[in-house]
Amino acid sequence: MTRTSGPRKLLVGSTARHVKSCQYRVMTDLDQNATRRDITDALLTALDRRHEVLDTIVDADDRPAAAAAIAELLGKSKLGAEAVLNMSLHQLTKEERRKNQAELDDLNQAITFTAAERPASSGDTIDLRPFSANDDADIFAERTAEQGVAGDGSGAPAGEVGDEMAKGADRVDDEDAVWLVAIENEQKVGIVFGELAGGEVDVRIWIRPTQRKQGYGTAALRRTRSEMAAYFPGVPMVVRAPGASA
Repeated sequence: MTRTSGPRKLLVGSTARHVKSCQYRVMTDLDQNATRRDITDALLTALDRRHEVLDTIVDADDRPAAAAAIAELLGKSKLGAEAVLNMSLHQLTKEERRKNQAELDDLNQAITFTAAERPASSGDTIDLRPFSANDDADIFAERTAEQGVAGDGSGAPAGEVGDEMAKGADRVDDEDAVWLVAIENEQKVGIVFGELAGGEVDVRIWIRPTQRKQGYGTAALRRTRSEMAAYFPGVPMVVRAPGASA
């Protein structure tokens, strides 16, 4: 992969995907391709089982119920189920199905892992909540022990955990930072750091070593975009890749 020149940014609240370096570009491309594959795979599966899908939609009380039922019926993500509900009739034609199959084949070549191998990557099971110094000191200490750097993204050596969290809380209070904890079924799997500096939001995602290679980094990135857009509307967001094999 060739390195691009100049900074690349992701504009919070838009669909533009840009990042600072080749390393960061890998994560956003992976996220984008994984999303497209989820949708394309769901559409093709729905077309193969179109009679069951139609019966499921007709039996549903409302749209959310229909989406949940389709996801369960097809074994696909909620994102894929929503795409099925949004299908236009022209997508039922043989030509469109061939196009979808060709796209899925290309995406399967671009993404070496399967959804089963990284089940968290769909983002359906992960949530983000505000970091709490009282409740989340354990995961912050684990992250600091592994990385050995400050939580502000400066790259400076880490200080005492209590001091680091207090400084982070001050930046959050001043609306210069957002710290979020990624959770799944009340289990903490990682931390998202958003730091406002130089007119950009520098976003760093850290996933616990025991939770890596399951797609949590991709899932956290998907959730992070909307969160940062709410906290820092219109501000360019620079995304740093999650920990290795997240």
